[in-house]
Amino acid sequence: MDQDIALRLKHIREQLKLSQRQLARQSGVANATISQVEAGKLNPTVSMLKKILDGIPMSLGQFFSDDAPGQERMFFRADELIEIAEGGVSYRQVGANLSTKAIQLLKECYQPGAGTGRHELTHEGEECGIVLSGRLEVTVGDEVAVLGRGDAYYFRSSLPHQFRNIGSEPCELISACTPPSF
Repeated sequence: MDQDIALRLKHIREQLKLSQRQLARQSGVANATISQVEAGKLNPTVSMLKKILDGIPMSLGQFFSDDAPGQERMFFRADELIEIAEGGVSYRQVGANLSTKAIQLLKECYQPGAGTGRHELTHEGEECGIVLSGRLEVTVGDEVAVLGRGDAYYFRSSLPHQFRNIGSEPCELISACTPPSF
């Protein structure tokens, strides 16, 4: 478990003067789950953390960002991309604070068998992506597709969706969503 997630979540919740029970009610996540995450005893999946943050409300990008709004940057080196996930899934975001931006661009990597979790994701806007390598199972509503190198997707993010690497090698892709709500 990344203690940074536990400490960051607790700090943000306390800054907003929310109890664990209030956050549980607002997010629809069990109070015990939030308690375990904050105690560092439970490593949340991407979808679980997103669901908790929806109760604040806050995007994953905002949660993991250390930067405050400031001077506009136009160029980012590979080691400057902001990691907004951990474990079997990596989301490396271009730019840190996207509160004044219209689009969120990510370089994603799913390890074999890894996915966004058992909870479907929903958020405002639209998203799209292109698979660079590997195989990715994408579920949007009732539709399921297995995408390979060069294949792409585009859908309204308000539709419940999930991603999972069903292959035996890492799956890398570039994705974008607008507005930056993930």
